[in-house]
Amino acid sequence: MSRRIGFIGLGIMGLPMAKNLLKAGHELVVYDLSAKRVDELVSAGAAKGESLGDVAARSGLIITMLPDGPDVEKAVLSPGGLLEAAKPGSTLIDMSSINPLISQKVGRACAAKGVHFLDAPVSGGEPKAVEGTLAIMVGGSYDTFANVKPVLDCLGASVTLAGEVGAGNVTKLANQIIVGCNIAAMGEALVLATKAGLCPETVFNAIRGGLAGSTVLEAKAPMVYSRDFRPGFRIGLHNKDLRNTLEAAEALDVPLPMTSLVQGMLVKLVNDGKGDLDHSGIVQFTEEAADTEVRRKIDQPKEEAA
Repeated sequence: MSRRIGFIGLGIMGLPMAKNLLKAGHELVVYDLSAKRVDELVSAGAAKGESLGDVAARSGLIITMLPDGPDVEKAVLSPGGLLEAAKPGSTLIDMSSINPLISQKVGRACAAKGVHFLDAPVSGGEPKAVEGTLAIMVGGSYDTFANVKPVLDCLGASVTLAGEVGAGNVTKLANQIIVGCNIAAMGEALVLATKAGLCPETVFNAIRGGLAGSTVLEAKAPMVYSRDFRPGFRIGLHNKDLRNTLEAAEALDVPLPMTSLVQGMLVKLVNDGKGDLDHSGIVQFTEEAADTEVRRKIDQPKEEAA
């Protein structure tokens, strides 16, 4: 069933997600600070929203896909924002990856106005956003979830209700811990193998079928030894996610020593101007320390490969 959906935030993830909703036959009213991205969606069949309030007033279902918690708070709660113009009985789905405490704050404000709210962050990066095969982790009431699940199914291969409001972002933070620590460990392993004189691609092929094999290894190891750090998910965004993780962990009195170490590596890379690289670029922290670059043997100069 076609629905009119307001979509706020047309960045690296939001733009392909909005396109998939259009492809599925939904009507879209879109808004973004980038006029170019708005025009691209309008050319594909969306309607242009003149402001946040205009989008909310014209849409019974509103999706936000924004960089961080303060951006969500501003878009939803500020004067002239989404909540001020949203109709009671409408639904807001925030698909941004933010601190779950902010999700709960926004959820309470929505409930006070009679607006249904879900936090529904995603995992899979730009490639899966384009494919419409994201993993979507949802927090909120079952009834609201069931009502909008057909829309979320247009965006993801798996859509899971994890619990009440905030549970989606807690689940996403757990995901980001595992992904970040996996990439860091993979980078250390490939640097060690390379400095020992082995071809990192050969090592990857040798271990991928064993217990060390993972989706992270399959996606990120070839990027590292091919020196392809074009962003599917940026270092700067993963740094933001782990910062939110550590803030939530502090509030819950949970020690996260491995997460703290990886977030320190990300901070260093961001400070070195590498925040826009794909997060597989975490390997560059260890490469710099070891004075070794992970690269296929066939890509090495002949005198070094001999």
